Amino acid sequence: MNRRSALAIAVLTAAVLLLAGQLLRAVSDPRFWPPDDFVEYWCAGWLNLRGENPYDPARMYALEQEIGWDIGQAVMMWNPPWTLSLTMPLGLLQWRVAQFVWFLVKLGILVYCADRLWRVYGGPVERVWVAWAVTFGFVPTLVALHVGQISPFLLLGATLFVTLEKSGRPVLAGAACVLLAAKPHLAYLFWLAVAVDAVAMRRPGFILGGALGGVAASLWPLAENPAVFEQYSASLRDHPPAQWMSLTAGTLLRIVFGPEHFWLQFVPMVPGVAWFVYDGYANGLRNRAWADRVPWLLFVSFVTAPYGAWPYDLVLLLVPVIALTTRLAGADGASVRLPAAIGFAAVNLAMLAINASEVKSVWLIWVAPVLFLLALAIHRRLAAPPRRLAAA
Repeated sequence: MNRRSALAIAVLTAAVLLLAGQLLRAVSDPRFWPPDDFVEYWCAGWLNLRGENPYDPARMYALEQEIGWDIGQAVMMWNPPWTLSLTMPLGLLQWRVAQFVWFLVKLGILVYCADRLWRVYGGPVERVWVAWAVTFGFVPTLVALHVGQISPFLLLGATLFVTLEKSGRPVLAGAACVLLAAKPHLAYLFWLAVAVDAVAMRRPGFILGGALGGVAASLWPLAENPAVFEQYSASLRDHPPAQWMSLTAGTLLRIVFGPEHFWLQFVPMVPGVAWFVYDGYANGLRNRAWADRVPWLLFVSFVTAPYGAWPYDLVLLLVPVIALTTRLAGADGASVRLPAAIGFAAVNLAMLAINASEVKSVWLIWVAPVLFLLALAIHRRLAAPPRRLAAA
């Protein structure tokens, strides 16, 4: 090796080491790809693994400060204890490593759900890329990935439910609902439909599977922290969702009539339940497949949810969005395809503009209702009989 080659290798090695050092420094700095909401899941999992209270704001805040993330208060995980089975594995890893793993897992979930929903709802296999484009062109998907939210697991629960139910495995379908129960209030009409199905149709498979799945998901959190359910109940009592001004119609009512009237958050559920009763009466339970019912159950639940429904939670609506997209991909959807694409793009561009302006998320309160109205208009247009030309 001549002197020039040796010098080049030495310079290249020094540059690589310098770059690696800067990268390690950046990775260890929370300001580089901030942990945002991910921190609540890592800290809660870490605490519960050690038998500590994952719903204690003081303990959560102290741990978040230890890793260098401090926004002036604790970022709390308010999800039920069975959700800790998803977050406790994160607590086994160093927090930055866990953040990368969490991101990759959710990325895989989104790819899988898009593919599976497209197939379940009869989309052409060779055009499955459309489902992926819709999924990753949906701004809430990107928000959920960026901030580290758990919402893609809700989408996975709904996707597994329709997949397993359609294949004739109701117990497993019910067990998959444990994932959807990470934020149960966002799908309250779905739970009501499951209860009605068990009682009126005498098909307890979903409830049996859900109970078994819930018990299974609770075993590990309980083994590490036997008081976790009591701690969760205490956290709901001390920190009820009344403090949240989330993106729901109930929040608008509280803005108009006073934020102290928390009961107003539940008023939108009344028309939601009324729709549920009418839909069941008009269409009949026996004549509707679950795959056809679930998209609208989730849509109406989300639009009339009592609280929550944050921008990243909108990924749950990919179930009805992809289900409707498969119909647009068919020959009958040719005349509606372009207006639907323009409407979907317009909603996403508006969300991007609002996010870029860095205003409060309450300005996105219109997204779910607008998507619902757009989906309803497309559904009715596709369901309308074709027009016949008048006789000459």
